[in-house]
Amino acid sequence: MAKRALALVLAPRVAAGQSCCMSDFTDTALAAASRMRTLFPETPLQRNAHLSAIYAADIWLKREDLTPVRSYKIRGAFNAIRKVRAQAPEQDVFVCASAGNHAQGVAYVCNHFGVRSVIFMPVTTPQQKVDKTRIFGGDSVEIRLVGDYFDDTLASAQAYCSETGGYFLAPFDDDDVIEGQASVGVEILTQCPTPPDLVILPVGGGGLSSGVTRYFATEAPNLKLRYVEPAGGQSLRAALEAGELVSLPMVDSFVDGAAVARIGVKPFEVLQTVPKDDVLSVDEDRICTTMLEMLNVEGVVLEPAGAMAIDALKDIEDEIRGKTVVCVTSGGNFDFERLPEVKERAQRYLGLKKYFILRMPQRPGALKDFLMMLGPDDDIARFEYLKKSARNFGSVLIGLETKSAHNFDVLFEKMRNDGFSYRDITNDETLSAFVV
Repeated sequence: MAKRALALVLAPRVAAGQSCCMSDFTDTALAAASRMRTLFPETPLQRNAHLSAIYAADIWLKREDLTPVRSYKIRGAFNAIRKVRAQAPEQDVFVCASAGNHAQGVAYVCNHFGVRSVIFMPVTTPQQKVDKTRIFGGDSVEIRLVGDYFDDTLASAQAYCSETGGYFLAPFDDDDVIEGQASVGVEILTQCPTPPDLVILPVGGGGLSSGVTRYFATEAPNLKLRYVEPAGGQSLRAALEAGELVSLPMVDSFVDGAAVARIGVKPFEVLQTVPKDDVLSVDEDRICTTMLEMLNVEGVVLEPAGAMAIDALKDIEDEIRGKTVVCVTSGGNFDFERLPEVKERAQRYLGLKKYFILRMPQRPGALKDFLMMLGPDDDIARFEYLKKSARNFGSVLIGLETKSAHNFDVLFEKMRNDGFSYRDITNDETLSAFVV
């Protein structure tokens, strides 16, 4: 079945009289995918009945969240370290700067090869990520917590390499890493029972997206691709619009697996011809709704970056109807201590939770009057007197949850009719940061 699917993808090129000889990159990507089997089996390509029903399409998930380190980063790390060791067997120290999936991938692979890994992480790295990296690295890993910000951590890692001769392994701006990430594309083409019409790729630094894009360029040239970035970190789109690499002045770090201020130099060499319309951006709060949906309905745990490709389906619903679509779920390293934040952001995006400051009359029965306005599905999640703003009035911070966004329209109409003054601060990032 797998070979037949690949043959069907290649058929248009044969019919056009094009050579089926693989490029050097294709050869090395195939070799990387094959050698990777000594470390872990292919990640599954699973048809998702829930999503297929919602979008009236054939939706498949490439489950990179099911690698041994729960992300695709293990692929690039394996390929790069394997090739360095083959060329320089004496190289036995590999160094990286990372607070997330790249660190875990490097630690795991170094443990596999029996070489030493030195992982530099910011001091602010959550303990859960530090502990997981240490577990994956075993006796081979040394973790150094350096710097409050990643730039400081990176500088320390590179200085260490200069002093000790360690090999610095970049997370995405490395030819061997990109080649390793291309193995995701190799597996998609061999696993999909019918040639896909569309593959959706998450984009951060560009290692995964450029590797898969380059592989598909020769092996499935008619396959359409869409690229997805978080709205607060559109480094690929910014570079495409400028026609050159640019650094974003500010990045929303919520989608930490893809929040990159500047796409890699080598990835952009591949992606610079991508049409701008093929690059989608997804709202960070909306990603939270997708994360919760996959967790509650499907029992699939995804990190924010891992949910981006699925979330993007909402923006191309009309385009994909009746088609076969593959979404790459790039990672599942989710710290459940963040679950309350994810739920909060999802509720706010769906209009099911709001925060507002109410100017409450300082008279007996005023609070009761307000409470009587609430409907049966309205629930007070926060109630805090801020101060008495005047002799006869006081300011109250209120957080409300409800089951339908329409309920807020009803409540606010009642409040206006009864003379209650309020200010909705749900989407006021500056004000809510101080009082919520």
